[in-house]
Amino acid sequence: MFPYTLDNKRYHTLNYAYQQQFSHKVFKVSLNANFSCPNFLNGRGCIFCLHGSNDYDTNKNTDLIKQFYEVKETLEKKWPNAYYIGYFQANTNTYAPVSVLKEKFETILKLKNVVGLSIATRSDAISLECYDYLEELNKKTYLTVELGLQSCNENTLKRIHRGHNVKNFSKAVKELQKRNIKVVAHIINGLPFETKEDMINTAIFLNDLKVDGVKIHMLSVLKGTELAQMYQKNPFPILTLEEYVSIVIEQLRRLDKKIVIHRITGDPKVEDLIAPTWLIKKFNVLNTIDKEMVRLNVYQGDLVTPSK
Repeated sequence: MFPYTLDNKRYHTLNYAYQQQFSHKVFKVSLNANFSCPNFLNGRGCIFCLHGSNDYDTNKNTDLIKQFYEVKETLEKKWPNAYYIGYFQANTNTYAPVSVLKEKFETILKLKNVVGLSIATRSDAISLECYDYLEELNKKTYLTVELGLQSCNENTLKRIHRGHNVKNFSKAVKELQKRNIKVVAHIINGLPFETKEDMINTAIFLNDLKVDGVKIHMLSVLKGTELAQMYQKNPFPILTLEEYVSIVIEQLRRLDKKIVIHRITGDPKVEDLIAPTWLIKKFNVLNTIDKEMVRLNVYQGDLVTPSK
């Protein structure tokens, strides 16, 4: 049995990581602090982004504490004694003066049973003052910083109008690691004109960087995005479920078994999705990955060469 799971998976699950850290059931509560994004403000943003980053604009003007308790009230009906991590998810959550960040982050940290924060941001949107504040924050709570990479192919980053390069991403990861801050990297499979080799190389790149966690997404072509216009005008190949599963497994096999897999598929809203439609059935994607890993008798990290 794979040692880093409580769910009979063959990869290192977030549920296992939280249980080891807290010996308790832990949930992430998604929050929208109404931050913007430097890439969107330049007039375009990433071509796959909806509303500048994602589809969390609906609650951006709602008080953070109210947002938190709306989610908590639902969860505590089933898990009354759970712990929570405030997940600043929407847009770029370090793109503001540190005084603003402190007010928003520490408002959530003061709430009962909140044991940590997860902060989603970009590698080009963390100031030196912000790094110092994150280091301070890391000393008093369980902190994770999530950085979007999407691909380690520079041509892909230009094609999707990512707004930063691989060198910038690597620099941010190393700066956070120097301060003992956990780093989770986001990647997207199926980006326009990427090959299977490109996607596997991205996993190898992250493994070499020794990130703490990875989120794997499938490209979602969403209505209202620049990507949707591109796809409808000149359709590019979209990965099938079988192709996606094969690529994810090859990526997992090249990620050290100690790297936590925070996500292994996307979860788009049905009303926004143009393609691929198989993404709608999230649990089918998860189950297909599990079954194929069993069939192949493979595990996360089984192709990683042990460090000498």
